Amino acid sequence: MRLTFALALSLLVTGLATVGAERYIVASDIPWAPFEWASPEGDYLGFDLDVMRCIAVLMGYEIEIRPVAFDSIIPAVRLGEVDIGASGFTITAEREEVVDFSNPYWLSNQAVLIRKDSKFKSLDDLFCCGNKIGAQRGTTGADWVQSNLVDKGVDVKLVLYETYPEAVLDLVNGRLAAVVQDEPASQQSLAAYPVLKVLDTIETNEYFGFLVASGDPKGLLPKINEGMLELGLRYDLSLPAEGQWKVKFRILPDSPWFYLVQAYFGPPLEKVEAAWKSCIGTLYDETLAPEERVYNFAKCLAEKASE
Repeated sequence: MRLTFALALSLLVTGLATVGAERYIVASDIPWAPFEWASPEGDYLGFDLDVMRCIAVLMGYEIEIRPVAFDSIIPAVRLGEVDIGASGFTITAEREEVVDFSNPYWLSNQAVLIRKDSKFKSLDDLFCCGNKIGAQRGTTGADWVQSNLVDKGVDVKLVLYETYPEAVLDLVNGRLAAVVQDEPASQQSLAAYPVLKVLDTIETNEYFGFLVASGDPKGLLPKINEGMLELGLRYDLSLPAEGQWKVKFRILPDSPWFYLVQAYFGPPLEKVEAAWKSCIGTLYDETLAPEERVYNFAKCLAEKASE
């Protein structure tokens, strides 16, 4: 991913904007655990969504989370129907032409999921012979299969789905040979379906960012970027070769970001759901300062999810 100069500069200099009691709509493709999903009670939770909630508390505005199909989020942001896209979006040059991204907050690669009882021993075994490879429409996983396999004449068939859970279920039921999906979500797929395994990982080095309309007409990016800093996310930058910025994330220990990562990347979803229901009230306890509310919520979530 090639970071623009403005984005690279914003990693180093981020201003704190004065905000009132604005209300913004956050669009997210639900479900895609552990970044976003709905509990059996209908609560929307996940790493992306709780980062958005915590930033809203710190910056003094309110949010409404709205489920939107992944490939409809960018059009909805551009039309002003929603204000923020928070759904594990990889920052790409193509997307940067039509929307603006926050500072990156996550680094991911693509995992290739197969059934444990399949005959495939390597990617060479898999990527041939008319095998069906599943991915969600509009994702970088689908784009990788199209650009690196289909467009280059490799004998595979790309099967597109509206959501990744649908693709994974077809893999479980033997209707696909493999699914190409981001690593963190793939780990949740493995936990949900023990018949699956990761055949290999494709080093795509994708940085995730939150997105807003081009030109940031509502001034949201400074708030989001400052909020991530206050939560405890830090960056180290390097420019090793060919103008490609490399971002190394540092997470401050005993910070809200540290505890949100601990809560969402490891424990079973059922434990996270129970912990979230128990802890979410802490985030909206107006007897406490915003910083205390965010810290107490994140720490409560991590502790209870790990019990």
